Amino acid sequence: MQRTGWPPRVVMRKAAGLRTLEAALIRSGLGPVAGVDEAGRGPCAGPLVVGACLLAPKAYDKLAGLDDSKKLTESAREELYPVITRLALAWQVIVVPAWEIDSIGIHVANIEGMRRAIAGLRADPGYVLTDGFRVPGIPVPSLPVIGGDATAACIAAASILAKVTRDRMMVELDAKFPGYGFAAHKGYNTPDHTAALRRLGPSSEHRRSWRNVREAAGLRPVSAVAEDADAVLAGEFDEVPTEESSVDFPGAEWTGSRVAADLGHAR
Repeated sequence: MQRTGWPPRVVMRKAAGLRTLEAALIRSGLGPVAGVDEAGRGPCAGPLVVGACLLAPKAYDKLAGLDDSKKLTESAREELYPVITRLALAWQVIVVPAWEIDSIGIHVANIEGMRRAIAGLRADPGYVLTDGFRVPGIPVPSLPVIGGDATAACIAAASILAKVTRDRMMVELDAKFPGYGFAAHKGYNTPDHTAALRRLGPSSEHRRSWRNVREAAGLRPVSAVAEDADAVLAGEFDEVPTEESSVDFPGAEWTGSRVAADLGHAR
């Protein structure tokens, strides 16, 4: 009797566009494959938005333009958004507000948002591809893919869903909170946004756990290393600074216990 392992061996054959990895998983009986990605991890204002998308095995010509949302123009993303929502087997978008990010940390918010997005799909995936890092707690097999939004079509589709949704929300917030320029910079730390933050002070949509927002609000800073850990998880730096290399600022103190095993809790 021949013994087989699990999961089955995946044979990779080049497919059209970004469908190679998904096609291999589907051929191995692990489909349908869902992708999940987020938008808004680094900004100091606005929500974190997570998208999940379960594409049909068929490679539709109308989705041939799928790519990393950051590489696409705003008009290209807007054109693809309704096509994705129409042709996808299932899709979901989850919004994590600024206050929740402040409460649990950006990394935990990201993980939790991805779990919620996958759980909210109206069709159950057989496999999940996540962009960049492992997401524990997903009830089906999953694989983190470095640069996934430029590698797998389902992640690229999820990336576009998240990015378009968040950009639209920031335009609405620009009307609600005039003067910050949310419609232009989408909450990122541009020079114009920094100047407006200093001039107007933080709005309710600014993340109090971000250093520049705390400084503008006159709030007490936290441990420099804990803050730097969150900056890494927000995508602002490449690695966690050590005690010696951490950037000092008034009131900051080194507290080794503040850096937890899960950096998302280092707050």
